[in-house]
Amino acid sequence: MAPTAADSPEVRRRGVLVGSLATAAGALMPAARSEAQAMTSSSQDGPAAMPPAVRSTLRINGQAHTLTLDTRTTLLDALREHLHLTGSKKGCDHGQCGACTVIVNGRRINSCLSLAAMHDGDEITTIEGLGAPGKLHPLQAAFVKHDGFQCGYCTPGQICSALGALAEIKAGIPSHVSSDLNAGQQATAEEIRERMSGNICRCGAYSNILMAIQEVEAAKP
Repeated sequence: MAPTAADSPEVRRRGVLVGSLATAAGALMPAARSEAQAMTSSSQDGPAAMPPAVRSTLRINGQAHTLTLDTRTTLLDALREHLHLTGSKKGCDHGQCGACTVIVNGRRINSCLSLAAMHDGDEITTIEGLGAPGKLHPLQAAFVKHDGFQCGYCTPGQICSALGALAEIKAGIPSHVSSDLNAGQQATAEEIRERMSGNICRCGAYSNILMAIQEVEAAKP
């Protein structure tokens, strides 16, 4: 018997492909129906539940601020978005650049890595609390004198971090480069560079920043 057009290899391949696509479509249909049903059920149940909120009182630059915030709100976002203290900058938002550094209970921290709810009752100092245009903090004045900034974006974090670093040296807290962990620490260039290494200046004003910090440390009684 002579072969027909339906027996050709091309037709047989086409039939296999069509059958495979039909099988795949059939397998996907129940999943699609289940997803649609879930979405419909969710919409009928009403809006999704709001994330939990917490009420906290933050003492910032000597003034108490009581806020009700989503528990996921970082201290940096609470400062910038809720209290409009925009001196602390959001750079990397991953704790890698130091632009968001503030002082909490005398210690410097990256505010982008800390939740606002963790600081109920804490004493927080931002760059706005260090000085004003007519009455600069010594570190602020030294940064201006030694041109320790160019674009200025990292400068608030640099100054707050420098304040914390000098406090650590005064308290005798050693760093990675301290030769004697039990001896009092000195504000050497090596110590300051190490302690300030978490603050990135994309303009590259590091040598000027170092001179500003050293001048403030040398002026202490």
